[in-house]
Amino acid sequence: MSDKNFDNFLDFGSSKIRLAAFNKNDKNSNHLIELDCLSNINIHDLDFSNFENEIDKIILKIEKKTGEYLDNVNLMLDSPDALSIGFSISKKMEGTKIQKKDIEYLIQDAKQQVIKSYPDENIIHIIVTNYRINNNNFDSFPEENNCNKVSIDLIFICYPKKLIKNLEDLFYKHHISIKQILFSSYAKSLNYKEELGSFQNIAFVDIGYKKTSVIYYKNDNFNFFHMIPIGSQHITKDISKILKIDLKKSEKAKLNFDKENNFLKENNLSLDLIKKIIFARVEEILEISTQNFNLNKSKEDTKELKLVLMGEGSRILDNKFKENISFSRDIDLLEETTLDICESGLKLKQGINKQEVVMVPKKFEKKGFFERLFHFFR
Repeated sequence: MSDKNFDNFLDFGSSKIRLAAFNKNDKNSNHLIELDCLSNINIHDLDFSNFENEIDKIILKIEKKTGEYLDNVNLMLDSPDALSIGFSISKKMEGTKIQKKDIEYLIQDAKQQVIKSYPDENIIHIIVTNYRINNNNFDSFPEENNCNKVSIDLIFICYPKKLIKNLEDLFYKHHISIKQILFSSYAKSLNYKEELGSFQNIAFVDIGYKKTSVIYYKNDNFNFFHMIPIGSQHITKDISKILKIDLKKSEKAKLNFDKENNFLKENNLSLDLIKKIIFARVEEILEISTQNFNLNKSKEDTKELKLVLMGEGSRILDNKFKENISFSRDIDLLEETTLDICESGLKLKQGINKQEVVMVPKKFEKKGFFERLFHFFR
């Protein structure tokens, strides 16, 4: 069987499913599909039957466009269950020259300790945030260095095994295997960071349905990730509670707050009050995000912080409303497309992040032990 012509990336967002088929031979022959689908994928609700029809639809549509049978996807997942685990590990070198294999052994050791300590989690990404050689810090691997001690700081991004297993079973029912799982907020932040240019400190606040992901880069390197259990659904609930209307009307009011329209008039809803409710909740999300930075980073680091707001939950806003948000920092509101989101997964898989440890499938038996587990230096 010949190789397929397309790489498929499916973004399982909280309110939409997006699928991009990227042509391996012709960059101008890509195909994009987007469907509305309130999925809210999380470990506490593993009944995926309510969006199986949407999966069927999107599969049939992409197969018609590409002319290929869809049998595997790279899955970009947006879930509040993403877990960040910080880990530091060291090794005495006794004045010898540090080599690639020394770093690989440390990463493997750290990985095994995380697996042992978090048996219910699946490691999705391994990111090296710092190298420390004889108490000197380095952003990248310091080759040709003699040292007495080497240590590395890592971040492991994980999803619950139970969640992953249920997703694998879901796609298996549709005769599709999952090639790789990517944390979508992380992938998007990397892509957009490259497009925005160089900033000493930049943070991406990705507002989803029931969660907000906060990802921080210092000196162009991934440094920090945190999940906040507040999202756009909380804005809908705020409107419902204050205006005493049902959630369906609240959602519609939220999505139409930026203009006078018949829906608001017919339901006797105050446009100004809806705006105040929305802006107040967005301000809270931003304040919690920056408080989180201040707990973990020095004031010097956060002083010149560029803040970028993204995600489906932020689409209710627009840059013209920035002055309505009483927030101490300047923020940019990023408009995303299906291509932007899915292309982020493609670029991450192709090696956009030099900090990431790439776990290679074990089927490459001819390679050495660590090269089977890691392709560390791109």
